[in-house]
Amino acid sequence: MAAHDLIVAVGGPTFDLRLGRKDSLESKATDPENQFPLPTMSLSEVIKIFTSKGFSIQEMVALVGAHTIGLSHFNQFSHRLFNFNKNSEIDPAYNPDYAAGLKKLCQNYTKDPSMSAFNDAITPTKFDNMYYKNLRKGMGLLVTDSAMFDDSRSRPFVDRYADDEKKFFQDFARAMEKLSVLQVKTEGKGEVRSRCDSFNTLNN
Repeated sequence: MAAHDLIVAVGGPTFDLRLGRKDSLESKATDPENQFPLPTMSLSEVIKIFTSKGFSIQEMVALVGAHTIGLSHFNQFSHRLFNFNKNSEIDPAYNPDYAAGLKKLCQNYTKDPSMSAFNDAITPTKFDNMYYKNLRKGMGLLVTDSAMFDDSRSRPFVDRYADDEKKFFQDFARAMEKLSVLQVKTEGKGEVRSRCDSFNTLNN
């Protein structure tokens, strides 16, 4: 609900949500491992995670369009700016001017690990299709962002959404509705917590 309301508040599409999802009756630190995409993963690894949960590549590209708002910490992409490899200081997938701006912005990131940059440098507080337009210009902040434009499996959808914001909004909304009912717990397999950070038995 919080994600939905934020997206709508900054100009994005609305979508239906079924309320009453139950929380798990157990929680382990190891549970999220290999369940969520990380900025250090290859696109094939990211696709594998999405497809394992029943999402197509098109749905994946639509959902990642949420990067049109939000921030990423410098430690998630700084390796693309400093000593990228033996042949290049900067990841050549970056637009040179964009990379220069990022280097200037994060020159002191080792002293302040909380520093971050907007995922979308052009319209960071507006939910629109600028994220996809940025990918065409070499302005994908994370490795996984740039990879979506470089990979033939995902690029057609990047191009489609860059050209048609209405289509992006439609597909994003449908994918979010599908995500909201992923692995819903039924019967005695979950509970609606009175506090989101602890089990109900701990609150009594």
